[in-house]
Amino acid sequence: MTDLIAADASPTGDASADETGSSKHLGWALVLICVAQLMVVLDSTIANIALPFIKTDLSISPANLQWVVTGYALAFGGLLLLGGRLGDLYGRRRVFMIGLTVFAVASGLGGLAQNEAMLLTSRGLQGLGAAIASPAALALIATTFPAGPRRNTAFSVYAAMSGVGAAIGLLLGGWLTGLTPHLLGLDVHGWRLTFLINVPIGLIAAFAAPRLLKESDTHRGVALDLPGAITGTLGLVSLVYGISHAGTVNAAGTTQWTAPETLIAIGLGVALLVSFITIERRVEHPLLPLRILANRTRATAFVAMMIVPAAMFAMFFFLSQFIQTVMGYTPLQAGLAFMPFPFAMVIGATLSSKLMNRIDPRFLAGTGTILAGIALLNFHRLSVDVSAGNLTSKIAAQAHNFATGGTNPAIVHIGSDINYWSSIFPFIALMAFGMSLTFIPLTLSALHHVDEADSGIGSGVLNTMQQVGGALGLATLATIAAHFISNTTTHLSKAVDTAPALAHAKASIIYQAAFTSGGTHAFLVGAFMIWTASLLLWVFLNVSHEEMATDGPAEVVATH
Repeated sequence: MTDLIAADASPTGDASADETGSSKHLGWALVLICVAQLMVVLDSTIANIALPFIKTDLSISPANLQWVVTGYALAFGGLLLLGGRLGDLYGRRRVFMIGLTVFAVASGLGGLAQNEAMLLTSRGLQGLGAAIASPAALALIATTFPAGPRRNTAFSVYAAMSGVGAAIGLLLGGWLTGLTPHLLGLDVHGWRLTFLINVPIGLIAAFAAPRLLKESDTHRGVALDLPGAITGTLGLVSLVYGISHAGTVNAAGTTQWTAPETLIAIGLGVALLVSFITIERRVEHPLLPLRILANRTRATAFVAMMIVPAAMFAMFFFLSQFIQTVMGYTPLQAGLAFMPFPFAMVIGATLSSKLMNRIDPRFLAGTGTILAGIALLNFHRLSVDVSAGNLTSKIAAQAHNFATGGTNPAIVHIGSDINYWSSIFPFIALMAFGMSLTFIPLTLSALHHVDEADSGIGSGVLNTMQQVGGALGLATLATIAAHFISNTTTHLSKAVDTAPALAHAKASIIYQAAFTSGGTHAFLVGAFMIWTASLLLWVFLNVSHEEMATDGPAEVVATH
């Protein structure tokens, strides 16, 4: 196979021809890696809009419905370290292909699921495939593209795909869910397409990998650290489960941070991870070489990568619900509302990749986090009229719709007068632009000067930080939102006096007002979370852009 890295000269002596050929191979290699990453990220959000349809079609209880999303996140987040190390030991291209194949087959299983157990099993297997493929994909970029402009560009495209995927997932999920195509003599419910679409993409990508990607060195003589793999994986799964469970809302309308199930899962996760670190200090060939965490620049990037995605996930989680529940958008309209995100992400990623050659990472990432925090602060300013008079009139209108609308009454939305173009659009774009300025320098800083033999596990650590940080941040913000939703509901229920006959309409209207209060306070806390990450970056991310343009042993940056 043609080498992906440009040689000094072609066999005929035509260096430019060789460089052109190599660039084409590098370009197609990047397309393949980014398509795979887009598919993996898409699946974190594409099923969200389909959840009500999945619930009805497969008769899944509300309590178990969350596992359609959580099951994927658990397997993905819990197995990333193991997936990264497998690529280092057995060849990243091989592991990348296996991960894509598992993901595609699991997606087919989910699309054909006939019951709850079959669907939830498929989601776990999808998470397994993603955890195997994703670290290998990131490591393949780090080891395939030479340091400097080419690697910066490659990482900018990859980072853009990671951000774009979440927004496209909402749009694609909304569109596919509304379809009912006739395939093979059967009417296929649209939610199934959100899974089946991955099958051809994953299999084609796996088939193309040997033709576009160079295999990395293998280390088959090195034994896999099984004690570390078991304690690390189970610890992460338990921790992510406990944190995710803590953020769920029970029948009383409160989150479950103090529930026995939450405390046991988090306690067990922490204990297992402490055991994991102890094992890694003593074993000859650790699953996670602790030297990866030893230098300050890399550690700062990892910590920031725990905080920043949490704020971004909060935007998607709360804003997608606000747009539908309070403003009255349909699922497809909600997906379209997020379309500025991928466009601004691409613009920001293009700019960031060019500036990385001239500006230190701390200035780019620090500025990006400041801008993203400003966007969240403006989402905090979203408001609706909660005066007693306005809510009473809305309740009366809703009651009339309930009485005359038959089985499908129109819902009155108290935020229908909010102007999307002035209140939502500019800040979605600003958030995306800030994220693109942040993710690219952080990804480059986190993986820069990691030994090639450890690049897979380095990528696994980076992805793990994003998953665990996202779960912890979202659970924390969900707790804050639930607190304000509960308090606002109690206050408004007393403030708005209506006849008992209007109780159902009153509950519908007041929930919208209460959700607005909860969501906007979550945005405010999210802004301060991301500004905390910004402070860490300005103070501790100490690596120059000149140094980022070089390759070399990890010790080179150990003093920073």
